Amino acid sequence: MTSVVERLRGESPKFSVEFLPPRDAEDEKVLWKAVRELEGLDPAFVSITYGAGGSRRDRTIRATGRIAQETTLLPVAHLTAVEHSVAELRNVIGWYAAIGVRNILALRGDPPGDPMGEWVAHPEGLNYADELVRLVRELGDFCVGVAAFPYGHPRSGDLDTDLKFLLRKLDAGADYAVAQLFHAPEPFLRMRDRVAAAGCSAAILPGIMPMLSPRGLAKIVELSGADLPLDVSRRLEPYLDDAVGFRAAGIDIATEMCQRLLDEGVPALHFYTMNRSKATKEVLGRLGLVTRA
Repeated sequence: MTSVVERLRGESPKFSVEFLPPRDAEDEKVLWKAVRELEGLDPAFVSITYGAGGSRRDRTIRATGRIAQETTLLPVAHLTAVEHSVAELRNVIGWYAAIGVRNILALRGDPPGDPMGEWVAHPEGLNYADELVRLVRELGDFCVGVAAFPYGHPRSGDLDTDLKFLLRKLDAGADYAVAQLFHAPEPFLRMRDRVAAAGCSAAILPGIMPMLSPRGLAKIVELSGADLPLDVSRRLEPYLDDAVGFRAAGIDIATEMCQRLLDEGVPALHFYTMNRSKATKEVLGRLGLVTRA
């Protein structure tokens, strides 16, 4: 199977997409509609998250396997250490390898129930993401990705500490990193440049989610762990009671941010889709990144 690193090579910018694991049969229909609609645009890779606290692990595994077997897409398997023993992690990694999935995003993961709660490792499990990276590397020829945090991980005391943890994951054998959400290009670009200044050449991909509604915006702010910049807030404020206007402004903001990132040399854009394809397709179309009908 092709690796993410191989798919990111070349001069033209790429994009990738991320889906959520389905909660039920109806959710699965929605997911597969988005998968099929985005498949034709030739993303560099696609991934399906584990769900909060690893709560939908089995659905994630099944959906990742189905993508590998039934589509032309390159799947990246999410894997977290949450509530897993090392033996269980070995079994999951082995299952992925058995169906030909050789790309894994290795995450420590959030505590179940309360993402900001105290982290408690499984008594026979792992404590840190770099340990998970090493485990995956020990078990086969995998391409491994990790998470990066432009505003710093909520449990990191400062950005310098957070950078050390990111570099530790990359030094453990990770090939690339995917960034958590951010609201403006500068925090991401500063993080990317600090990684490069530390002597690491791994690709750092920005995570993008267009702001399509006030409710969605609140979720984005929560997930990013950072307040909305004043200039972005001022652009959206006139449309708080205008759904169509808010969505249009959100697409504009996302497109402008993506263009700035591409101008700054990022190799790919990673879209958090929430299992919908329309907004991602709109932004890609405006950026001229739709490569296949």
